[in-house]
Amino acid sequence: MIMKYFASTILLMLLSLTMTAQITYIHCGKLVDTKSGKVLTEKTIVVEGDIITFVQDGYVTPRDGNAITIDLKNKVVLPGLIDMHVHVEHETSPDNYLKPFVLNDADVAFNAADIAERTLMAGFTTVRDLGGSGVNVSLRKAIDGGKIIGPRVFTAEKALATTGGHADPTNGRRKELMGDPGPAEGVVNSIEDAAKAVRQRYKNGADWIKITATGGVLSVAKSSKNPQFTEEEVRAIVETAKDYDMQVAAHAHGDEGMQRAIKGGVKTIEHGTLMSDETMSLMKQYDTYLVPTITAGKYVTDKAKIDGFYPAIIVPKALEIGPKIQDMFGRAYKKGVGIAFGTDAGVFPHGENGKEFRYMVEAGMPMMEALQSATITNAMVLKQETNLGQIAPNFKADIIAVDLDPTQHISAMENVNFVMKGGKVYKN
Repeated sequence: MIMKYFASTILLMLLSLTMTAQITYIHCGKLVDTKSGKVLTEKTIVVEGDIITFVQDGYVTPRDGNAITIDLKNKVVLPGLIDMHVHVEHETSPDNYLKPFVLNDADVAFNAADIAERTLMAGFTTVRDLGGSGVNVSLRKAIDGGKIIGPRVFTAEKALATTGGHADPTNGRRKELMGDPGPAEGVVNSIEDAAKAVRQRYKNGADWIKITATGGVLSVAKSSKNPQFTEEEVRAIVETAKDYDMQVAAHAHGDEGMQRAIKGGVKTIEHGTLMSDETMSLMKQYDTYLVPTITAGKYVTDKAKIDGFYPAIIVPKALEIGPKIQDMFGRAYKKGVGIAFGTDAGVFPHGENGKEFRYMVEAGMPMMEALQSATITNAMVLKQETNLGQIAPNFKADIIAVDLDPTQHISAMENVNFVMKGGKVYKN
């Protein structure tokens, strides 16, 4: 009995040792403090498991012989970035409109796994996915389970549309293939449909709800800007989503559709291209955030000039809407509208998300504020302000590094060369 007791005690001790969280010391030449808006020098970040435990002055030598030290003394260290508008299930190409007819869900999933890894390597440790087929939910689970490499994902699953609206999955098909999709497929035509569609997204595993409040550029439909939901339908979606602890994002280019969405209670407006001064004032009144997606606007403008890249019905929309987003963003920022960083990656190649910082700065946003929009602001909008967006004790150990100080050289954000997510180093 005594021998068994000692054997079991030793086994428990060994197990406790093997289960001890890894401790990592990161020596930072410069550290961007997103909360204070200051760049600090010569700091040591102490990480235990997936959590930051301390941020100390100077370069601290570990006392624990099992601790790991990472030397970033010649780098500028920041919190992991958050992109509030991506599409992890797809990536732009001239044959995009054929893919739904030739790709199986498994094909989409394998492509999404590659996209997720590229996104993480670009320094984006968290993303909000705003619409796909539902593979995005499985991708989130696979990343959380450690089966594949990628950012932390908050997903809207399938975006909600009206019949013929921007996210109606049967737009552009011949009549025999159009059918009559409803709430299960994310198509809404009444207050009753609205509630049912939200509940279906919840059942399917969504974290957010996305609606297409106006027409869009890349859908096979003629209008890029007409309103596509009534204010009552938007309100029904928002109120039902609230019951399930979800918030609502609204794709919108046209001004009337934006106003309906804002008054209906959505949290974010995506794109916002034709936003009027009146709508900007409404955004402030209702505490609604703009997710500008300037990179996508520039990309579709360029590609619309290439013969055959997009179907003919899309070209005039891209040439009208794309060039206007950056200017609108500049006006909205100066008006005091809340800005949440988001790119619409998937409309352009994934991994190039960092370009958005440069375009925001070109339009008049100070470099530090651009960085804060992709960290503390986005964490707050996601209701993750105590977990993400800062390098501080008790926050997730999502840490990146670049060569140059991005508060002086914003283009540094396009070349992230160190990535830690949840205490694990993925790029160094």
